[in-house]
Parts: sequence; structure tokens; C-alpha cells
Amino acid sequence: MRALVQRVTQASVEIDGETVGAIDDGLVVFVGIHEDDDEEDATYIVNKTMNLRIFGDDAGRFDRSVLDTGGELLVISQFTLYGDTRRGRRPSFSHAMPPEPATALFDRTLRLFEQTGQNVETGQFQAHMIVSIKNDGPVTIMIDSADRQRPRRG
Repeated sequence: MRALVQRVTQASVEIDGETVGAIDDGLVVFVGIHEDDDEEDATYIVNKTMNLRIFGDDAGRFDRSVLDTGGELLVISQFTLYGDTRRGRRPSFSHAMPPEPATALFDRTLRLFEQTGQNVETGQFQAHMIVSIKNDGPVTIMIDSADRQRPRRG
């Protein structure tokens, strides 16, 4: 599972001209689900995202998490995070989880985010969405659950 995390001062998602989710200070989290992902991957992504220290302290250093700041979350499904561009000009999405099981795992991931106690907004799975973001910094971090299997050094 991959999460592209952006620190924002404001963000919203629209479907057919109607705002379906909006937040102020917090994080936009685009979630891509790999064909081999399971609930362990979702738990890893949620824990890493919620505890990621990318908000400034009084000295301006990255030393606070969204839990520390009380920030909000806008969580959006994004299968294109598994786009493979190694061949040709059109990305392949063959390693993204098919829609039916991905919907269930995305919904479980949303529930895990909601269990943190922060305000969580979302778009709609498989809908064409217009996402508006005021990226703060800009700060954008990629989290990949496959990293938990990789050694930290070497």
C-alpha cells in the first residue's frame, strides 16, 4: 500500500460540482492499494501517517504529528500510485488491486484513520474527483508499506 501524504492548510474534493469532503489544516492522504496488500499494510500506513512528524514546532523544526496538532485528514483512493511507466508511454496499473477487493480494503483503511479520533473526510471510491489542495511548505511524503520489509541500512 502506498500513501502520498501532503501537509495542507486547506483541501477539498468535488464530485460532479458538489463538495463531498473538505478540511482545513491537516493532511491529504492519497492511498494506492497493491494487489498483494492486506490489513497489515493498512495498519502500517495509518500508523506511519498519523505519527509522521512533518508539522513545525515553536522553532520551526519538523517535530509534531497530525495527532499533536489536532489536524484533519482528507483520505482519497488513488490507484494511479501503482502506475508502472517502465515500458511505453501509457502507464500500466496491472499491480493495483482490482476494484471490488480494493473497495473493502480502502474502507477498512478509512475506519482505521477514523479510530484515531481525528476528523476524517473522503471522496468516493472509483469516482472522477476534482481535488483542490493548498500544500503547506510544500511538504509531500511518500509512504510505502513494502518499506517495512526492507532493511534500513545497506
